[in-house]
Amino acid sequence: MYSPPDDTTRQRMEATHGEAANRLAVTTGPPYAWGWNGRTISSRAGSDHWLRVEATSDDRANTRLPHEGILGAEHIPDAVPRPRLHATVRWTKDGWTYDADLLTHIAHPVICPTTPELLTDPDLTDRWWAELHHALDALAGVPTEREAVRTLWMRRSFPVFLGIDAPDRIERVTGHADLHWANLTATPLAIMDWERWGSVPIGFDVGLLHAYSLRVPAAAARVRKEFAHVLATSAGRTGELAALCELLQSVARGEYSNIAAPLMDRAEALTGRRPPAPPQH
Repeated sequence: MYSPPDDTTRQRMEATHGEAANRLAVTTGPPYAWGWNGRTISSRAGSDHWLRVEATSDDRANTRLPHEGILGAEHIPDAVPRPRLHATVRWTKDGWTYDADLLTHIAHPVICPTTPELLTDPDLTDRWWAELHHALDALAGVPTEREAVRTLWMRRSFPVFLGIDAPDRIERVTGHADLHWANLTATPLAIMDWERWGSVPIGFDVGLLHAYSLRVPAAAARVRKEFAHVLATSAGRTGELAALCELLQSVARGEYSNIAAPLMDRAEALTGRRPPAPPQH
């Protein structure tokens, strides 16, 4: 969903994707789908599968344990529609750790294939929204020790990016933690990219979806309507603020400039205080 990275990264990742295909005995090749900064590369693998390779520099790589990332998502109930994992392999090479996952290929496209931000109203059906409610409710109760949105990060980041302190009490559920329009398909619903899932503040997932909808007011209003029972609560407000804080931090890194002002407007509407201009990194 992102643009191809620099030539050096592109060549390394394309070669790595080919190596992953050999290790998993599948046939694959371009066109490729790229993740942020070339961190992931994916493509069709045969007629029924999708091969995704993630690269992590060795100084940041953690041991992949059961119940973590895409591997752990296999324990999530079937009521949450998503690609299923068929095989996985990990190896290290030249200072990088690679995780290759062979997943079910989802034939129907995501709503926004090139960006997490909503650009036009997808005019989704009532049934689609009901499916999303059902999926998030089923996910919320899944036991996990993964803290996808860390309390310590909230304590440090709320003052910097929102101009307020994080609340002392943060109520949590299990969430996707990267719920945006490039990770959702239209009818039938499927939720993609499960590497980050874990414990999130109540309201974080739908707050993130709302934030990525701000350029399309009708769609943002629909998110608010559908999830008013969450966003209108004190706990849900905290989760939405965490989502806004995360995106404002991304703005400081040079991303999502198109929604910087709407993000700040929404944060101000929730807190009564204009966030400070994001410090540029």
